[in-house]
Parts: sequence; C-alpha cells; structure tokens
Amino acid sequence: MIVLASNSPRRRELLTQAGITFTVESPDILEEPLPHESAADYVSRMAEEKARAVFDRIAATRPSNPGDPLIVLGADTCVLSEGTILGKPANRDDAQRMLESLSGRTHQVLTGVATVTGAGAAVAVEISQVVFDLIKPAELRLYLDSGEPLDKAGAYGIQGYAARWIPRVEGCFYNVVGLPIARTMAMLDLAHERLASPAANPAATTVVA
Repeated sequence: MIVLASNSPRRRELLTQAGITFTVESPDILEEPLPHESAADYVSRMAEEKARAVFDRIAATRPSNPGDPLIVLGADTCVLSEGTILGKPANRDDAQRMLESLSGRTHQVLTGVATVTGAGAAVAVEISQVVFDLIKPAELRLYLDSGEPLDKAGAYGIQGYAARWIPRVEGCFYNVVGLPIARTMAMLDLAHERLASPAANPAATTVVA
C-alpha cells in the first residue's frame, strides 16, 4: 500500500503518470525552515516529517499486513535564489517580490523525497538549475492577476504560463514540477527492498545520495 503524503495535485498527476497505484493523505504539518537551515536540509526534513506524520497516523489504526506493507511517500520542494529559500508566497505582493528576484537569473529547485515504512526511512534530494529570462512588467501583472503563482514554491509553475520565461533547465524537469519521477521510483524500490530485509533500527533514516 503506497500513500502519498501531499496536498499537491501536481505530485498526484506525476505519480499517476508513472503508473503508481496510491492513495493520498494530508500530512497537516507546519512547513517553515529553521533558523540557518540549508535548503537541502529543509526539504529533506519536510519530506520526512510529512511521510512520518502520515505513516504514524495510518499505522496506529491499520492492522499489519505483510502481504501489503505500508509505504508512505513524502516530498517537499523549494526554490533557492541568491541564497534565499522561497516557499509558497503569502499573497500577491509576496509573489511579485519572488518573481522579480528570479527574473533574468538562474536559480535552483530542490525537492526532498522521503519514504517511511515499518523497516525504516530513507530520504534524498534532487536539485535542478532553472534559467529565467527577464520578465516583462505587463506579463508579470497578467501572471499575478491569474492567481496561479499563489500555491507554488517560488511563485511559479514551469508547466503553466511561466514556461515562457524558462529557456533552459539543467537536471530533472519533473523535479521543477514538484516530484522527480526517476528519483522517486528509485526510492520506492529501495523501500520495497528494505521491507524484504528489514533494518535493525526502524527509526533510523537512510540518506540516499
């Protein structure tokens, strides 16, 4: 049984596209970076906390089934621009600030991917470089008026209107959408392997390079 611990419709779409059968549970956790926390550490921690929250909730009421073990997948994405972590904008003004900071520059998109099972946890980070052209003021106003930036890390979605500003991505394109599919499949394979040969310490977290 695979459960996606995410409210993101884009992650649901990507997992479905990859042929994965899964259910969805909301993690309901606070998503804020800690003081001086790096972007990689932040998305790693968030992905694992999301997965653990949902795993603990389900495991508390679901009988153990060796034939269909519980695997919870968590993910978290952030944009890193000039050393600043950009999450989802709080409002239109915040979205404008973020997009203006990305205009004409190259930034990083980081996604932490975590799996939690009865045999332990594993976490990895995927990083992509995204090149932005200069954003024309009229196009920026139109994009802000659409409301699209408000639920996306860094205030943009590469699969939408903002694609017109992105001439090049170095690394996994799907990572920029919100879930690096190849990396996720590898993490799910690792989870199945660990379930077949459980680790001695289920509370330990494996960091995957």
